[in-house]
Amino acid sequence: MSAAPLVQVDDLQMRFDVSAPWLNRVLERKPKQFVHAVDGISFHIQRGQTLALVGESGCGKSTVARLLVGLYRPSGGDVRFEGRSTRDWFAAADAPALRRRLQMIFQDPYASLNPRWKVRDIVAEPLREHALVVNAAEAEARVGELLSQVGLNPADASKFPHQFSGGQRQRISIARALATAPEFLVCDEPTSALDVSVQAQVLNLMRDLQQKNGLTYLFISHNLAVVHHMADEVGVMYLGRLVELSDKKRLFAQPRHPYTRMLLDAIPDIQLTGRQRAAVQGEVPNPLSPPSGCSFHPRCPHANERCKTERPVLSEFQGIRVACHAVAEGRL
Repeated sequence: MSAAPLVQVDDLQMRFDVSAPWLNRVLERKPKQFVHAVDGISFHIQRGQTLALVGESGCGKSTVARLLVGLYRPSGGDVRFEGRSTRDWFAAADAPALRRRLQMIFQDPYASLNPRWKVRDIVAEPLREHALVVNAAEAEARVGELLSQVGLNPADASKFPHQFSGGQRQRISIARALATAPEFLVCDEPTSALDVSVQAQVLNLMRDLQQKNGLTYLFISHNLAVVHHMADEVGVMYLGRLVELSDKKRLFAQPRHPYTRMLLDAIPDIQLTGRQRAAVQGEVPNPLSPPSGCSFHPRCPHANERCKTERPVLSEFQGIRVACHAVAEGRL
């Protein structure tokens, strides 16, 4: 593992304009409205490691994924790949070199594959786009290799996506992502649409591919059991911000932030029967008008006046990075 991280994210921000049409705003005298989907997060991923981002739906996980692969242009902050800013790199003449090195696996294998294309065309598209093959015979051979790599038969190249199960379709998505021999894969809940038994097969395949090819993953999920299986480090997001960042073993053994504790307490565990648990309280606030101070304070049993007025900063406490006044003051 190199000293310098492969991916470095600094104060990343993304806001979306969700305002009403111009004429409506003029007639109703309303200002523009923005949603801060990602509100200043920072992390890094070492080469060959997996960072998992977890949190409730709408916390900004998928937006982070799209920012890292260049599908969105950030409103603020920076993403660096091997020390070079991707904001400038995606706009540069050598942008294809970056896109070959990072790829994305999407959440829904039923929506991410073109139903009108055969598997050979789906998997070969990045090969042709990046001129990695010179003729049809070479493309056919490479597609067969990629399908074998993800546990499918090379003869499946002549089939259409609707002829496969959900797990097989996700394997096709993985084969397409591996076509350019990337170093960094962004996985946006790649197993959430699959049955539990199929999830395990796909996750084990991804771990095997990581070990074989030295891949680096950003793994997005809301399933903590999946995160425990896949991650080296875990970042917990709430309303666009990172509230806790730690290595997997420490976070699952000693969660510090009240929100992380609530997430872990929500996992059924027969071995922990009788242990006092904190029930998940309240609802996620409206992102159009987030709470002042700590965004979690309306749901937090440890909140005080400082939590309601002052936004906590992600700081290190005993090897864990936490954004919580209660932890900083020793109240938790």
